[in-house]
Order: sequence, then structure tokens, then C-alpha cells
Amino acid sequence: MADKQQNEYAEIVLACIEEKYFKDEIVLEHHSFVRIISGEMKVVQADSSYTFGAGDMLLFPRTQLSTLIKYPKDGRPYKSVVMTLTTERLKEYYAKNLFQLSQPHTHKIRTFEKHPLFESFFASLLPYFEVESELPEKLISIKIEEALTILRSIDIDIDNLLADFSEPYKINLAEFMENNFMFNMPLEKFSYLTGRSLTTFKRDFKKAFNTTPQKWLTQKRLELAHYQLTEKNRKPVEVYLETGFENLSHFSYAFKKHFGLTPTQLTGQK
Repeated sequence: MADKQQNEYAEIVLACIEEKYFKDEIVLEHHSFVRIISGEMKVVQADSSYTFGAGDMLLFPRTQLSTLIKYPKDGRPYKSVVMTLTTERLKEYYAKNLFQLSQPHTHKIRTFEKHPLFESFFASLLPYFEVESELPEKLISIKIEEALTILRSIDIDIDNLLADFSEPYKINLAEFMENNFMFNMPLEKFSYLTGRSLTTFKRDFKKAFNTTPQKWLTQKRLELAHYQLTEKNRKPVEVYLETGFENLSHFSYAFKKHFGLTPTQLTGQK
């Protein structure tokens, strides 16, 4: 699978996937503003899933668990422009621009309708990826500030998200894990997102579930996969990517060990 990033600027990237699909589990340290040029991307989160195609624009909030599955479509590779809105950039921007936080922000992905300001902005970015050398820092700063200004002019509530610099606080571990077990993340990420050190996370997990995180996660993912196969009539090749398994062979092995049948034997589908 090819995952190309042309002109690998730290904050503005053209990403290209040329093969069958590319899957990634992410929990972003910074907000990410994305414009899809071609291909298709499926985003799976704890309580929802989305499918985005060419022309779609979305903003990924930071510290949110997501599974991304990117595909070519209509004979064209998956290609997108990705702009990282770092906390440092946002603090600099809001230090110069007045804002007011009116309400707590939601952690949902934000999507945006087509708008002449967006069309002009992304059209102006594409030629930069033909440049072999790094863009000047001043130019990167200008383009990010332009993006923020457009976002604020189109979404009047965007400041509630972008100007919130708080870190994850200690939350209910059991509730969080029940909602997010399908994400194949290191335990260090789970502990950070629940506001705990890794040691405290493991201790609290044992109290909540009376088992280890690894055993519990595997069982929950297999149970979800079994439900998707039997109740939703989905194919094994569709299910394993969305239930926290790295590849189909490992999924089949773990499934048979737990249920006594491979997914294919259970459903008769590949």
C-alpha cells in the first residue's frame, strides 16, 4: 500500500494513497483540516461513521479516536490536502484576534458545504506541492491564518473548538472504554485520553473490569465482530478493519480461537 505525502511540510501536506486501501487508527494531537481531492475516506468513531468523497471538507478535532479507511475511487487514487492546526499556531492567532467561548464544543467531526472562499483557498494551495523545496515559514503562517479566518467567517461556533486549549481531564474509565474499545490504540493513548498515567489506568481498569486491558479489548472486539457478521450480515473483510484488528488472518485466528469457527465458516462469506 502506498501512502505518499508530497512536499512533506509539517503543517500542510498533500497525501496520496494509490493502492486498494489504507487503514489507520488516529488520535490527533492537533486539529486537522482536510479537503478530499479524489478517492474516498470512511471514518469510524465510537458512536458514528462517515463516508467522505471528492470535494468534501472536514475538520478533525484533536484527541478524538477515529479509524480512517482510505480508498481509490472511479480510477483515481485517494488524494487530500491536510492542514494541521497546531495548538501553538492557534494560540498565536487567538492572541491577535478577539474571541469569546460561548458554549462547550462537541467532539464531532465538523463538515463544511462548498463555498467560494474554500474553493479559492484550496486552489491556491495546490501549486505549492509542485515546489521541491520547503515553503518559507512566513508563507505557511499566512496560509494557516487565511484558513482560520475563512473557517471563522463560515462557522460562527468554530472558536468554541479551536480556542479551547484544555487537556483531557480524568473521566469515567469504564464508560470511555465501552465506547471506544474498537480502536486499536496503545494503552498509553487510552490512558492519556482518560486523564491518567499508564500505571493508574491499568489499576483503575482492573477495578472496573476485573481483568487486564488486553484480554478485555480482544473479547469486546471479537464480540462486536460476531454481532456485525451474524446480525448485520456483513462480510469478514469488511468487519475486521472496523473492529480493531490489524489484518484478516489475525482476525480469523483470534475469532476461531474464541468462537470455535472462523468468520468464513460462520457466515459462508469471504
